[in-house]
Amino acid sequence: MKIRNRALSALPLVLTLAAACSDGDGGDTTGAGGMGGGGAGGDAVTSFEVTLENVTPAREYRVASVFNTPVGESMPGPLFPEKSFELRVGALPGDRLSFTTMFGQSNDLFYAPDGAGIALYDEKGAPVSGDVTDQVLLWDAGTEANEEPGAGPNQAPRQSGPNTGAPDPDKTVRLVDDDYTYPPVEEVIQVTVTPEPGNEFTIRITNMSKAGTLMPEGGEPAAVPLSPGLFVVHTMDNPLFTVGQAYPDNGLEAQAEDGNPTMLHEGAMPRAGLTSPVAPGVAVVHGSGAPLFMSGEADRGKGLEMLAEDGNPTALAASLEDEVGGESGISSVLVYNTPVGASMPGPLLPGAKLSFTVTARPGERLSFASMLGQSNDLFFAPSAQGIALFDASGEPVSGDVSDEVTIWDAGTEANQWPGVGPDQAPRQAGPQMGADDPTDQVRPVDDGYAYPASNQMLKVTITPAR
Repeated sequence: MKIRNRALSALPLVLTLAAACSDGDGGDTTGAGGMGGGGAGGDAVTSFEVTLENVTPAREYRVASVFNTPVGESMPGPLFPEKSFELRVGALPGDRLSFTTMFGQSNDLFYAPDGAGIALYDEKGAPVSGDVTDQVLLWDAGTEANEEPGAGPNQAPRQSGPNTGAPDPDKTVRLVDDDYTYPPVEEVIQVTVTPEPGNEFTIRITNMSKAGTLMPEGGEPAAVPLSPGLFVVHTMDNPLFTVGQAYPDNGLEAQAEDGNPTMLHEGAMPRAGLTSPVAPGVAVVHGSGAPLFMSGEADRGKGLEMLAEDGNPTALAASLEDEVGGESGISSVLVYNTPVGASMPGPLLPGAKLSFTVTARPGERLSFASMLGQSNDLFFAPSAQGIALFDASGEPVSGDVSDEVTIWDAGTEANQWPGVGPDQAPRQAGPQMGADDPTDQVRPVDDGYAYPASNQMLKVTITPAR
């Protein structure tokens, strides 16, 4: 965020007004050179329809991930007394946390919040901080008949293998309620929430048990190991199970009986992740050069920063128009900004598409760039050299070219958790709100946060005119 004199502010405003300089029917802002200037002498000109479609599916969870490695350990494993799991999550007001972890000295018991989950912000929108163990409960998964805790031969520490116990005659998920005695929740598990910068939170799950927490008849005093588990950040009710209903076939059985969250995780992952609009952008037809950026080099200061941070393609388009017909090899420039069926410029929302037309001669290529809206400075684009519009024999390219598109980091602003960062366009009060990126290089995004693959968010097809 190095530019200090931008006129446009946050993404909602930019996405509405950024293309005001265009006529709204495709966004042609080519200026000098138009859509057919330059090129290679008398070679035939071909028209191509380029379609961008936001294919991001609806997501039920903002985050879904496994916790399995105790703090200070190098390998996954159970959580023994005085050890902790730590989770890092991003969340916005209204988001809640749910998780599961097995009560290790049982047949099918697990700790989790109730169906609402643990609110990460209070009613005033302030982040929650402190001990939230009082919102954690001990549940019976209803998958296996209970035995005395710490002594049952079909419990994980003593069974010869999984699924050795008798079925539970009551197959509903419920609060544990049998004839055995269980320690209070706070004597086995502690859960704390610590707010961090950037709308992030550290969640710490600590094993509070000790030898003697369980005193089974005829058995040895025992602690209660806690298993690896799954956590999700969500707004829905009952994200992992529903109290009073039969246990779901989603992996809860393996979690509650064997401490194995793998199946839960596999089921949750397709329902979790980032959903984002795609901003209006710039398309360029050019020769063999790299008109927008070079990977590993700093931003050129010609408007890519404004496009990547604010979804505003105007400055980049203007600077590229000045190069049409020159040594850069650029033959045409176009701003695309109006989704199919829309009457006004605006963002490309999930399920929507937009199309624009370019013309090119054999040997020419297509470059384009559009902001990933729920980010600090990420954008969709092909490689620096663009997408070839003709094959080696000079035939026009046709079909799905999504695999040639990457999510790039402009290197102008430090990244925050995607979809929740306060300095990202949908939430920032204005431009220039984020810290500078210390790397200061355009590069494929690799910041430790989880992103869908580019082709799982943006589908790009090219169709030559017939």
